[in-house]
Amino acid sequence: MIDPRAVRTFHEVCRAGSISAAARALNISQPSVSSAIALLEARLGTVLFARGRSGIVLTAAGEALQARAQMLDHLLRDAEAEVAAAREGVAGPLRIGGTPGALVSLLPLAIARLEAAFPHLTLNVLERPDRDLAGMLRDGDIELAFVTTAMDEAPDDIAERTLARDPFALIVGAGNAAMPDDIALRRAEGLRWVLPEAQGAFRRQVDALFTAAGVAVPRDVIRCDSLLTTKAILRDTTRVTILPMRVAASELSMGVLRAVRIEEAGFERSIGVRWLKARGLSLLARELLARLEPESIA
Repeated sequence: MIDPRAVRTFHEVCRAGSISAAARALNISQPSVSSAIALLEARLGTVLFARGRSGIVLTAAGEALQARAQMLDHLLRDAEAEVAAAREGVAGPLRIGGTPGALVSLLPLAIARLEAAFPHLTLNVLERPDRDLAGMLRDGDIELAFVTTAMDEAPDDIAERTLARDPFALIVGAGNAAMPDDIALRRAEGLRWVLPEAQGAFRRQVDALFTAAGVAVPRDVIRCDSLLTTKAILRDTTRVTILPMRVAASELSMGVLRAVRIEEAGFERSIGVRWLKARGLSLLARELLARLEPESIA
């Protein structure tokens, strides 16, 4: 069996970029680091990296081990943090990531349900674009990713669960008070838009609505990935956007924004959670998932 201490030493060498820098970071001698790496290479029967003037260069075997070493480092870090929190009667910590729309659609409900059983918990939430989330799961930076689902097949190493479906609508502010309650995009050429910038699943779904209507994606458009900024623009201008209803639920309930039904919106947005199959989920992650059974969001 591989010595986990040697793997953590290897991880520090990779992170620091050299044997000497790793020794300083670990507060041990350079020969001790070299010896640990040599024993690890002997145990694995392969060379993990070459040593040069500019530092280390990982071999193919070294790159393979580096990913696992980082996961082990995060696993031990999380174990220490969870035990420390448990001593103080706090659940967690749980680190999650997600796209802004998926998080705002699912996370408040998840927290409300979770706090009934765990009144004291530690949760870290990171907003990131779709393209970053799979890597963050694999690196152990997050345990769960809240995303748009059912667009692409999940990678083989990542599990996906769809939790809710949310209809799209045209979202407008007071400047468009005269707009009817239903609209066809093919007859909406004069509208001025705020639309997502990031090339992710949400933007592809929005673009698909224009394609379904047989019209080009608008040119008079402000590209913005911040939901807070987008909704603020709608409140203060005559620009409009397309959002899932749940994403704009708070402003719709207060009456500061209004939802207009899109005639061509023949599909709903699917949202859910992804996680790494090979990594066992923490107690808090399992409990959160258990409280988010698939449901219809109207």
